[in-house]
Amino acid sequence: MNEKEAAIVELIRRNPYLSQQGMAESLGISRPALANLISGLMRRGIIRGRAYILAEENRVVAIGGANVDRKFHLKANAQAGTSNPSTVTSSVGGVARNVAENIGRLGHPVSLLTVAGNDADWQRIEQATAPHVELAHAALLPGRTTGSYSAVLNPDGEMAIALADMDVYDDLSPDYIDSHAPVIQGAALAVIDLNCPKETVAFVQELSRQSSTELAVVPVSSPKMDRMPDDLGGVTWLVCNRDETETYTGIPVEDESSWREAVQLLLDKGVENAVVTAGAKGVMAGNRDGIRHYPAISGVHVEDVTGAGDAFVSGLLHGHLSGFGFDDKIRCGLVNAAKTLASDATVRPELSAEQLKLEMEELR
Repeated sequence: MNEKEAAIVELIRRNPYLSQQGMAESLGISRPALANLISGLMRRGIIRGRAYILAEENRVVAIGGANVDRKFHLKANAQAGTSNPSTVTSSVGGVARNVAENIGRLGHPVSLLTVAGNDADWQRIEQATAPHVELAHAALLPGRTTGSYSAVLNPDGEMAIALADMDVYDDLSPDYIDSHAPVIQGAALAVIDLNCPKETVAFVQELSRQSSTELAVVPVSSPKMDRMPDDLGGVTWLVCNRDETETYTGIPVEDESSWREAVQLLLDKGVENAVVTAGAKGVMAGNRDGIRHYPAISGVHVEDVTGAGDAFVSGLLHGHLSGFGFDDKIRCGLVNAAKTLASDATVRPELSAEQLKLEMEELR
């Protein structure tokens, strides 16, 4: 960039909504001359979209849920119709929030678009999340309750049942997204979970496509797969578990052949990279270059399964943003998931890009 271009970028960085006339006066040049300089910056991708949002390398925006998670740890396997002795722990969670914190800890600038109640649960989420994630665009809604998720875990850490109060996310509307469109247009990657209504998912899909922002879609549960778009064009990554995949594709994933068939169907629907996870059986993943099975990391002690799927997504996307090859992107996700399984935290506090790199080298 020349001196004038650099000065324009600095003005926009300070105030993305500054008018062209205001910028021209600040720089001592004519408005037509300024417009020509801005056009050149936009052609080169330094400025994106309306409000002159600056393209920031590897900036991520996560869209979706931010909850308080409560975990009931059973002292014996769950028995229906009676009281089950347990201990209770709680932490902050939500798929989009978990992914955002993981990605923030891995060194990428990340913003969270979500809605919540103006209550004690949100204050807790804010306190835990703000050191790693920008929360300036979160909407606190009067009369609403922040989302919550309660999981009942057997002594082996496996889930017996989970309960979710997610009504607040009905307000994750296209209007809310449109009011923050520059945040998405200025990101390298948008990640959306299916706590969002179907029309919001479609709106983000189109907005991302128009602004050339890469898009990752992360389902939340099988019942919410009806919020998936029918056409996956413009989706860079889709990461589903086996149950979610069966619900969406109608293909029972019973063996490696049907598993591979389900991934192929997702690719046929237009997604660039499709990943179907199956816990201890690993993942099946592919793109137009082919489909391959990747085994899970062996010998992992399972402390708690909560957050492991989000850790996998985050590790994979970290690898993608870091320019890893396809195999290493998947392995990055598998390692982060394995280390999270062994932790009692939904997002492990020791996570960093350097730590994950060391863990990948150790587990080769």
